[in-house]
Amino acid sequence: MATFKEISSADIKTSRSVLNQLVDIIQEDISGSTTRKKYQVFVTGGVGPGVTSSLFQTVYDQDYTLQTANPVFDITYGMYSGSSAVASASTGQDSAGKILFPSHSLMMREKMNVYRQFAQLLLGDATYQFASPYTTTQPVESEGIDHALFFTFKRLFSRDKIKRESFAMKFYQSASRAPGDPTASGQSVFSGNMGPNLNLPTVSGSAIFTDIGSATAKETSIGGEIGNLVDSSNTNRNVGLLFYDMGIGLLDVEKVISASQAASGVIDAMKSNTFDSIPGGQMILGYGPATPGTGSSDVAVFGGRGNRNAKFVPDFVVSASMDNILDHFASVRFQSGSLTAITFQNVTNINSTLVFCRATSDEFNYSSNPTFSDSTGRIKVIDEGEENTQRTFSFVSTIGLYDGRNNLLAVAKLSRPVEKNDEKDLTFRIRLDF
Repeated sequence: MATFKEISSADIKTSRSVLNQLVDIIQEDISGSTTRKKYQVFVTGGVGPGVTSSLFQTVYDQDYTLQTANPVFDITYGMYSGSSAVASASTGQDSAGKILFPSHSLMMREKMNVYRQFAQLLLGDATYQFASPYTTTQPVESEGIDHALFFTFKRLFSRDKIKRESFAMKFYQSASRAPGDPTASGQSVFSGNMGPNLNLPTVSGSAIFTDIGSATAKETSIGGEIGNLVDSSNTNRNVGLLFYDMGIGLLDVEKVISASQAASGVIDAMKSNTFDSIPGGQMILGYGPATPGTGSSDVAVFGGRGNRNAKFVPDFVVSASMDNILDHFASVRFQSGSLTAITFQNVTNINSTLVFCRATSDEFNYSSNPTFSDSTGRIKVIDEGEENTQRTFSFVSTIGLYDGRNNLLAVAKLSRPVEKNDEKDLTFRIRLDF
């Protein structure tokens, strides 16, 4: 049975501390097909086989079909509406001001809308352009980000924020150069077939992107604290931004990859039966002589019919679906192995209330438990005949905190009972974290 004592305000203190956890994301988690979940939410209309695609993909820490799998981050791609890629691919506007694109420029409005949504969330205006290094004014052309790869880390891993100068990412800037690649051999792209490199993991050309220097060059926006992502081998080379409070990072695609490198492979397409297409709604990009498909309609590849000089930017990002783009970045640019691909420390803010429960020498030496005394009210003793000499004592095992109406709010259990007698002053410190 419990005995009670009122706790004064002087016995209650508040404090704040932080907890840092290391998050380590390996390459296989990002590149693996079973650890990266797609959401087929986009479906094209009109004639032809059509295209279905996600607007983003989620990376898990293990096979996402398992109940123990945790989503680590979402990855998506966005294109600035004022970029030259949008201007060159557009065929005009309709009466409502909606930008129009040909059928071989897939999901252009979706790519622009993704960029606008992040700009609204992080910069406060959907029409703003991201820039690296970050600036509150209109960025110069070389610093503006037209093509952005976004990483949104889940709350379970980013917690309250990402710790400054703890972020690092290993990223492969050059795609694989397959046998026959004219950019590797110096041959003309028309001299022979070039092997596909859209989904072939690369083994060279890696760089480490980090937020080193962000602790001194602090920036803030609507989205909270911001740090510039730079190339660790040349910290004057800015490649992206990191929004610490939001747990969101973005890379400037034109800076982190060899944008002008020849791109080759098969991507989704609206229609078939063209010079660079194959049956079943797919297009061949960057190859040598191609076999025409047998479909009933036509389609152009990467912004131009029969384009054998397709590049990653702007050709690939304009003509490919969102899934094609994300599959390429996830499976090629992070390699496929057990090495670390992304690492950072998170920050968990811990608000604590410390309650000091004090028991003076003449307090809590008795118990209200009925077994503590006999039928006459005398304290039961351990040794017979010492009723008048033995000092009373008790063992403290549990402390409860009550409100002013005697409602139990919290219970603190001691690891072992502590003896309390008239020769001891005890103070128990209870810590409530939230």
